[in-house]
Amino acid sequence: MELVRTMVASVHEPTSRPPATPPLDPIVAEILAEAAELPRLDPTATPIARQRRAVEMAALAWTMPPFPVAEVLSFGVPRPRGDMRARLYRPEGAQTDRAILFAHGGGWTFGSIDTHDEVCRRLATACRMPLLSIDYRLAPEHPFPAPVEDAAAGLAFLELGGIGAPIAAERLVVAGDSAGAQIVLSLLLARRDAGLPTIGAGLLFYGCLAPDFESASHHAFGGDERYLLSSERMRWYWSNHLAGRLEAPGCAAPLRADLRRLPPLFLDAASHDPLRDDTLRLADRLTAIGAPHRLRIAPGVVHGYLRFAKRLPAAVETLAAAATFLDETMAGA
Repeated sequence: MELVRTMVASVHEPTSRPPATPPLDPIVAEILAEAAELPRLDPTATPIARQRRAVEMAALAWTMPPFPVAEVLSFGVPRPRGDMRARLYRPEGAQTDRAILFAHGGGWTFGSIDTHDEVCRRLATACRMPLLSIDYRLAPEHPFPAPVEDAAAGLAFLELGGIGAPIAAERLVVAGDSAGAQIVLSLLLARRDAGLPTIGAGLLFYGCLAPDFESASHHAFGGDERYLLSSERMRWYWSNHLAGRLEAPGCAAPLRADLRRLPPLFLDAASHDPLRDDTLRLADRLTAIGAPHRLRIAPGVVHGYLRFAKRLPAAVETLAAAATFLDETMAGA
């Protein structure tokens, strides 16, 4: 059973105490057993280009054949340093006056609009909204704040009518998984600090929100990569993103930032994820200041589980829960 907490302005139990860990979902256990049989590249000894090709190839099993969507368009989104590759998903019956900006996961180092094609198709369809997925610049070549700058360019593209008519800020949603969740939350903080209009909502799926590695979930699940992500690998990812540092500047570590005046947030955490407690701590901080959010801990799943939606009903359920959150949050927008 999932743990769900909705916060508007009332008092709730804090989530800083680690929740009881449910058993692994049987389908997830099968996927982990299959993954354990595959060769693994040493990230510190293998050229980044070779690792990126391997990640792209591994994603094919989860993206082919593609989940059907009425219209899918690929094009360039303008930004100061040249166009950024992007892909628009427009499901059947999509609302025309709102849209989602999506930033993919991959430790700021890997991933693309191709690796997350299936996730975007399903999220756009569940939410009945056009979704723009962006190929932001990757680390270590382009550390923070480059990905946030690219996400800002994508959001401005939607606001200014890049997919048709201009879209008001309150009808826009930002979404991201893992590193993508950090990118879009950092974007929300940057927009607030710049005095820009608040957007409608944010969807954050199993985000990595600060370079902290001593949480209960890191100790429980981060010792090796049996759950597909280790604390050691997260250190490497953060080092890439922060140009060799582990001290996060400004809004690079949203978990440590001032969280006031943000839009309502949907917070998804995976029960068997070293990063689970990043999300729980974020929820606690939002609760403490009375900020609107909904916390959902998906039971029996691991980091990155949305990519397994072809086989994993739990992933489909999470996307449906995110869509329900938007329906309820943005009903008057």
